[in-house]
Amino acid sequence: MNSPRRSVFITFLAAVLLLSASATPGLAQTNAVSHSPAKVVEKYFALDNKGVRLDAGSFEAVAGLVDWKEEPAWGKVIVINGFTVPDDFRQWEIVNRLEVLVPVEFHVLGVMYLDTAGFVPEPGTEQVRVRVKVQGARWKIMEPILPPHVGQKRMLNVVRQAMLDEKDGVRHESLAALQAELRKARE
Repeated sequence: MNSPRRSVFITFLAAVLLLSASATPGLAQTNAVSHSPAKVVEKYFALDNKGVRLDAGSFEAVAGLVDWKEEPAWGKVIVINGFTVPDDFRQWEIVNRLEVLVPVEFHVLGVMYLDTAGFVPEPGTEQVRVRVKVQGARWKIMEPILPPHVGQKRMLNVVRQAMLDEKDGVRHESLAALQAELRKARE
């Protein structure tokens, strides 16, 4: 092959490889079997930390990562200051090649009760073991179904927005007190 034909062939081959790689389903998916199951857990709780599960309409954002079909109605939100998911498989409990238990540690500040707009400081750590299993060609979280674990900063923004939307003076004062309690919360 001469030089111009060879460079056209190489360019064509590179384009075909690029297109086929980008069209391969699951290649960029966090929960593809080729990725670590800990990444699925980390992605789910990173979205939860941002408050994605506070709105029932946003369940679609996490639906591909979990085995359940709808989000339960929760009366409380666990307010956190971060979480850790070990990527080291030696810290997991490996049930078999298609199922693992991944530990997660939450840095809890307290619990916010939605019906009373109250916050109860309960600083400490919460440890859970998340069962992740292959479903089809994807890792999916099977259990536990936990109440939302939302970051303190995000909860402050939610309360701030609720205060802006609230017209009733008594409710506004209640939200202001909640905001002050959330700001004081420490680990």
